[in-house]
Amino acid sequence: MATFLRPLSYKYQWLYDTIAKLAAIPVGGETKFRQLALQNLQITSNTKILDLCCGAGQTTKFLVAYSQQVTGLDISSIALEKAKKNVPQAKFVEGFAQKMPFSDNYFDIVHSSVALHEMTTAELEEIFQEAYRVLKPQGIFTFIDLHKPQNLLFIPGLTLFMWLFETETAWQLLKTDLANKLSDTGFSILKNQFYAGGSLQVIQSKKLKKN
Repeated sequence: MATFLRPLSYKYQWLYDTIAKLAAIPVGGETKFRQLALQNLQITSNTKILDLCCGAGQTTKFLVAYSQQVTGLDISSIALEKAKKNVPQAKFVEGFAQKMPFSDNYFDIVHSSVALHEMTTAELEEIFQEAYRVLKPQGIFTFIDLHKPQNLLFIPGLTLFMWLFETETAWQLLKTDLANKLSDTGFSILKNQFYAGGSLQVIQSKKLKKN
């Protein structure tokens, strides 16, 4: 169960932004953090990108620098209203990540930034299936999220952060092999890289045709 700091961070944008900036320091700052999952991807102005669980558009504002066809999806109407003001260049849609309101084979890239740890294991499996469905053949599902630290020096910091701001789903994610679940869904893992002593993971995967 999360502490009172979690709802406060969502209520007050300045607090959320401050937390995000502090959390991004180990990887070189927020700008680099928001683009780690996009490294080495082929993106043009016509690439259709879905910012999955976009919140108030914190990452969406970086995605629109790559493409003119960026869509943000989130379940929170309040967050989406903020996103529309923060990133007017993007399109925003209200809906569940587990049941995306998009047609099959629509996006070139589905991107998520530190949102998957909010989901239960069952929900993650549904989201991976949906990401596979809405991606075009050979489309890319890429994300950055929490991971169990490989460097012991990063364990106290991540533990404190999670006790202050996260719920039990985040703790469960640290025990979950996301790459294996993606492979089970039909994705081919292109990249599985760790940052900040292993406390952050970036996975890039490609949609393969199922047998």
